[in-house]
Amino acid sequence: MEFETVIGLEVHVQLKTQTKAFCGCSTVFGGQPNTHTCPVCLGFPGALPVLNEKALTYAVKVALALQCSVQSYIKFDRKNYFYPDLPKNYQISQYDMPVGLDGCVECEGPDGAKKMIRVKRVHLEEDAGKLIHKPQASCSLVDYNRCGMPLLEIVSQPDIRSPQEAYDYLKELKLILQYLDVSDCDMEKGSLRCDANISLRPRGQQELGTKTELKNMNSLRWVKAALEFEQKRQAEILSEKKTISQETRLWDEERQATYSMRSKEEAHDYRYFPDPDLVPFTLDQQYVEKVRQSIPELPQEKKVRFMKEFSLNTKEAEFVVQDKELCQLFEEWLKNRENREPKKIYNWLGVVLECVSASNIAISSVLPRVPELNQLTNYVENGALSNIAAKQVLHAMLGENKNIDFVIQEKGLSQVSDESELEHFVAVVLKEHQKTADDYLSGKENALMFLIGQTMKLSKGKANPKVVRELLLRRLKK
Repeated sequence: MEFETVIGLEVHVQLKTQTKAFCGCSTVFGGQPNTHTCPVCLGFPGALPVLNEKALTYAVKVALALQCSVQSYIKFDRKNYFYPDLPKNYQISQYDMPVGLDGCVECEGPDGAKKMIRVKRVHLEEDAGKLIHKPQASCSLVDYNRCGMPLLEIVSQPDIRSPQEAYDYLKELKLILQYLDVSDCDMEKGSLRCDANISLRPRGQQELGTKTELKNMNSLRWVKAALEFEQKRQAEILSEKKTISQETRLWDEERQATYSMRSKEEAHDYRYFPDPDLVPFTLDQQYVEKVRQSIPELPQEKKVRFMKEFSLNTKEAEFVVQDKELCQLFEEWLKNRENREPKKIYNWLGVVLECVSASNIAISSVLPRVPELNQLTNYVENGALSNIAAKQVLHAMLGENKNIDFVIQEKGLSQVSDESELEHFVAVVLKEHQKTADDYLSGKENALMFLIGQTMKLSKGKANPKVVRELLLRRLKK
């Protein structure tokens, strides 16, 4: 029997506010355990929560960017469950009156096919603490620093039909959140986490199958791998006419397999009820429109504009917008050039990324040096530097934080265009590669490129390739 996969994703985004969702404790990552806490986030009796205005603004901003309908009347609810990392024994969340409803995300697969994934809801809540399990100890420890952090939960409709589509959706959603600047989306620090609901049903059947939930995955690659495993596991069970258990499962990266954690709860198990300490909020239209005006140009909009305005093709535009900081660098670089040549700047982006990766620095550290990048490309264009030498200069400039002119002088990288200096290199190459020279004379055009390359190699990249080509042609015609 052929089965159809049905997937829905719940994405939890830690918002980039300075203080927690309902108290004034710091949200800075990496503090000593239990130092960013207070009576409110620890749930002491009589401590009253107050909503973080910035967190609400960020929630509305995301809802609008995802084309949701922002609700004019919202409230907070208590989601009751008992766990060591939740000191109040309930989580402040939103149940039936969230910030946003009925949005969508357009994602694109590796084959270029586009798909619209509907967003069911966007709601605000607080995070729980973190349990620390030490193998050598006979107990688990709990760090409450994360408790009360502002979380935004983005719930998709079950529109996703494959692990690859889930990956594409998450990649696009993460990019939108980064462009909105509401979260750093650092999955290693837990700023972006994903729960996935997956079920299988006979192809053509409308009724959904029994689902399992894959919990707290903090890598796009893990989400895809876990869904692929679970898809295969459920298909094997259904093929044997057995029943899928509705449960929560965890992903084991080492074993590359999911395993059962607990039976899956339903909404009524949480006994939601309105939080009596937080009054309902009315969001007036003027406030919502003000937030809407703060939304920047988003990745898909930039992609379309770059293709139209700068004549980039689809892959080139996708490469530029794939990272917010890379895109900023591209636009800033163009803005600072007298002759706007987008294709040339695009070609240089790959070289910059190579240098950034090799030097283990952030792209953001390159942004202030855009004037120097323009200086470097100008040197290449006017013949003062070869492309090979320019790469060496760029590595030293970014990795060692050195001035361009200093690096050129220090390493002796100025391009040689003097014919009298280059004649020697050309003569040596023609003598050592006589057969290649004969090949060119017999009509093999590619042989000339080989001879130019050998001359460049002999000159350690200093020779001006245009002058070398002219000298070679002149010699070959004799």
